[in-house]
Amino acid sequence: MTTVSRRSSVSEKASRFTESVIREMTRQAMKYGAVNLAQGFPDFGAPEPIKRAAMDAIAADVNQYAITWGARDFREALAKKTAWHLGLEIDPEREVTVTCGSTEAMIATLMATVDPGEEVVIFEPFYENYAPDAILSGAKPVYVKLHPPTWSFDPDELRAAFTERTKAIILCNPNNPVGKVFTRDEMQFIADLCIEHDALCITDEIYEHILYAHADGTPARHVCMAQLEGMRERTVVINSMSKTYSVTGWRVGYCIAPPHITAAIRKVHDFLTVGAAAPLQAAGAFALSLPPEYYDHLRTDYQARLDLFLPAVEKAGFGVTRPEGAYYVMTDISRFGFANDVEFAMHLVREVGVSCVPGSSFYHRPEDGAQQVRFCFCKKDETLLAAVERLAKLS
Repeated sequence: MTTVSRRSSVSEKASRFTESVIREMTRQAMKYGAVNLAQGFPDFGAPEPIKRAAMDAIAADVNQYAITWGARDFREALAKKTAWHLGLEIDPEREVTVTCGSTEAMIATLMATVDPGEEVVIFEPFYENYAPDAILSGAKPVYVKLHPPTWSFDPDELRAAFTERTKAIILCNPNNPVGKVFTRDEMQFIADLCIEHDALCITDEIYEHILYAHADGTPARHVCMAQLEGMRERTVVINSMSKTYSVTGWRVGYCIAPPHITAAIRKVHDFLTVGAAAPLQAAGAFALSLPPEYYDHLRTDYQARLDLFLPAVEKAGFGVTRPEGAYYVMTDISRFGFANDVEFAMHLVREVGVSCVPGSSFYHRPEDGAQQVRFCFCKKDETLLAAVERLAKLS
């Protein structure tokens, strides 16, 4: 006689979130032959010198395990870049962990710093990994709204979110999905709360070099939380090669943190993935040594893509707020009369031939994003022009 177990085969944690909606919309784009403006990866080539550096490393047999927490040349190159770019002197031996993308960096950091029952403050709309990462680490996510059209937070709402159980706040700056770049005053307000409540700031800075302008026309400036007084010792900076160097498939990310936090992150990282790809770390060391002019060109190129794409999206009938950084446009779809964002996104990919991300995937309550969708514009001009032509059918 077979005994049927009444115990669930699936953990309670895994039942509290879904698979990635972003990656699902890429699959839908492939299925229907749509222009993929859902997932944030470039469809143009990575810089030739960076690709050659990777091929040279493979040819030179840099093909075995690197040091678990990162090859020395990569960590040293990162320390040099951090010194000139952020003005921060970091110890490559004690304050850097190289991970399999910023995705692993985030979950490793949360698992290394947060205990079950503690709280993690998350701004929403949020990049879809943050809430599941908090849940997997045993934390309770506490959400604070960024309010359109400026996507600013209410200081009173943020203050109310901090309690004696708050262990950390996750900050994505520049922000995915809305393209907000937090001002220095906003950063200082967050820093003051972290200091007051003895909380960490875990800051995702993967779009740090992709900047435009604020609504008043002033250039957007990236401020790293670790640059603010009193925050160096309580900040974990998360970043990656992916967006700055157009190599999202390499999966080479990193954390910068004080030594005692780094030691904990390294232990978790070791048992999650062992280490990132050795030849791609070698190429990463080369990329990190590129001169400041590289980043100037990067900003200019993305500004041109934004200027091409945004007016066409507006003309097609979407409500838009001009992003200040990153390479996404969060839009309002209420003019189109669809019941919700998922229905609209599926109509768009099947009938119009453009893939986007339903806005509800960036909120803990789906109804809050039910009239929003996100587009990415990290694409070749011909890709964006093809999308623009198809979106014009909506108007």
